[in-house]
Amino acid sequence: MQIYLVGGAVRDELLGLPVHERDWVVIGATPDDLLAQGYQQVGKNFPVFLHPESKEEYALARTERKKGIGHTGFNIDANPNVTLEQDLQRRDLTINAIARDAGGKLVDPFGGLDDIAQRQLRHVSDAFIEDPLRVLRVARFKAKLHHLGFSIASETMALMKTISASGELQSLPAERVWREFDKGLGSPSPDAFMQALYQCDALQALLPELEKRWRATDNLRGAAPNVGERLLLALRSASQRSANIAVRWALCCHALAANAQPANLRSAGQAENDSARQAVASACARVCAPARPARLGELAAMHANFMLQAVKARPDALLALMERGDAWRRGEEFLQLIEVAECLAGSAGHGEESAASLLLLRQALAATENIDAAEFVANGLTGPAVGEAVRNARKVALAALKKQFA
Repeated sequence: MQIYLVGGAVRDELLGLPVHERDWVVIGATPDDLLAQGYQQVGKNFPVFLHPESKEEYALARTERKKGIGHTGFNIDANPNVTLEQDLQRRDLTINAIARDAGGKLVDPFGGLDDIAQRQLRHVSDAFIEDPLRVLRVARFKAKLHHLGFSIASETMALMKTISASGELQSLPAERVWREFDKGLGSPSPDAFMQALYQCDALQALLPELEKRWRATDNLRGAAPNVGERLLLALRSASQRSANIAVRWALCCHALAANAQPANLRSAGQAENDSARQAVASACARVCAPARPARLGELAAMHANFMLQAVKARPDALLALMERGDAWRRGEEFLQLIEVAECLAGSAGHGEESAASLLLLRQALAATENIDAAEFVANGLTGPAVGEAVRNARKVALAALKKQFA
């Protein structure tokens, strides 16, 4: 029995990146061999075991043969005769197909070391196209390693386009898709993740609402705003300003309504807002976005452009925005909505106006968050009169604040 360190741990060590988890492959063993040594099997149909002390994952070397559609449509063979090279050959990228033995010697049958030196993300074999999830994984690795100068090899991009055209991306479980979006958008370069998905045509299957807007403005020279360019700039800003995944996802959702720029909330047509809401709901459902990112995405699509011009708005329009954002019960979420607008500011073309608007909104929350219904109840108000008094007090506070920005 031989044991090798494989995959991400080897790759990240070679790149000088932090190693967060270690995966091992076991050659020449059976499940009974590992169970006899105290390993704990994870699942019945997958030859992965937890080490009795470290709890790290040890997998029996295996081969996979495509038997059906999707990410899980494979027959797995983990017999003791499977070699290390055969196990590495089933992996997605050459930089993930490097192993290290107990003595520190590297085993690199597919040129992963050369691709690390050349900063290339390259598939191991043509079997790459058998797993549609690899499109998302490669886009995620592009986002993870973009700051080190990595790019996707042209032949690998071609295979990613083949997968996108096959229809198999639609077979992926929505929960699994979101897991990749969560990691990709949460990476150091979330813009590289979305750009890779657009370039390989994966957005047509995963987020067609966004792809349609992006493609249309991409094909119009001088389009203002270019939806894709604005999204990528905003995501780059988010990578420096906010690590919160809800903010980054909301920027993607905002792009679904990027051409709607109402002067204030009252001038925003109901049909326009309904269209934005429906587009975001459809996109969030398709990728199984959790409730909080989905809600922030809807608010961003409907209101972010107004927020960039809020300094020109009337107090009652500001109040309406804060009510729709449930600012006093969800103060943290409202601040995240302001972060979304801050990320957009650099690509929105509003300059000083947007900076003043976002400062106004932050101060608006601070100026109104301590207005308490209990004060009005103590003065004898009851029922709907209490709510009206609170609303009027907030409007007065916002009007006073607005004068400071005149």
